[in-house]
Amino acid sequence: MKLSIIVPFYNMAADGKLDFCMESLVRQTVRDYEILAVDDCSLDNTYERLLSYEKKYPGKVRALRTPENRKQGGARNLGLEHARGEWVGFMDGDDWAAPDMYEKLLTKAEETGADVAGCDLHETHVHNMEIGRIVNANTMDQTGLLDGEKYKKLMLNPCSMVIKIYKREIIERYHLRFPEGIFYEDNCAGPVWMLHFTRFEKVEEPLYYYYQDTSSTTHSISEEKCRDRMRAGKLLVEQCRRYGFYEPYRQELEFAFAKLYYVNTLFTYMIGVRYPQIRFLRELKQGILQEFPNFQNNCYFIDTYDREQKKLVRLHMKSDLLFLVYYKTLIGYRKLRQKWKESHKL
Repeated sequence: MKLSIIVPFYNMAADGKLDFCMESLVRQTVRDYEILAVDDCSLDNTYERLLSYEKKYPGKVRALRTPENRKQGGARNLGLEHARGEWVGFMDGDDWAAPDMYEKLLTKAEETGADVAGCDLHETHVHNMEIGRIVNANTMDQTGLLDGEKYKKLMLNPCSMVIKIYKREIIERYHLRFPEGIFYEDNCAGPVWMLHFTRFEKVEEPLYYYYQDTSSTTHSISEEKCRDRMRAGKLLVEQCRRYGFYEPYRQELEFAFAKLYYVNTLFTYMIGVRYPQIRFLRELKQGILQEFPNFQNNCYFIDTYDREQKKLVRLHMKSDLLFLVYYKTLIGYRKLRQKWKESHKL
């Protein structure tokens, strides 16, 4: 079999989301492929809907179910255990694909001898096949035969895993899998996986539809999700040590960890959690300093973040309480100023 497409679903039966995703997959122009539709122990009738697709498309759709909720990483791992394709692709259950997405990815890989191939994507808020806001994913200077410099760029910016297909032989050779039971699992798996492949090529077209729904679980912020991001950061470091990537790409790993574990978590926590806690801010600071105490001197950190962001980080390093008070005051002032501007426009 040429290709296995693995798609986790969790409580997706309502509003036609599951159907829109599955309809885009069963109508792919590529030949000789299978869809492994994995219900992650949903509380609605998601599994029954997937079984109906399996019955309607025998040999093309296989419905699987996790025994307990394992988040997307666990559902993807279950799919990998059952995959038969020479290539493996992943999709999120509320997204969908252009009809020729996988045909174009496979053609690009086979024509170039790549063992991983990707494309661009576009964001959309509506369920249709119109092109939304195009997001240019991986850059062309990350493609071709992979060497040290390209691996560094891929460590810094691996981009989404759902816009790629991977040679399954390499996945199984190194037993590449996803972290289970947490959100942000691909933030850990993405860079680690790319360091195992030898040639990456890209189709410069937006073939993947990334659905942006502000009510979905990926867009709501909680302390639990912030902790999952921290866990993903720690797992990234652990896996780089395990596979021997820690020392060759230490600078890049330091920045990737600081961004994932600390900076993104710090600011999303402060913005999204209604009542930020000193204990969490202290734990977050201790975690980054324990792993990479000099992260503020990292060249990528210096070049990436602006003056205000670095000022806020320095303040947090100095005092959790001062940071909390200053940040909440700053945000409150900016909200009042915005309201004043809007009132004076009327």
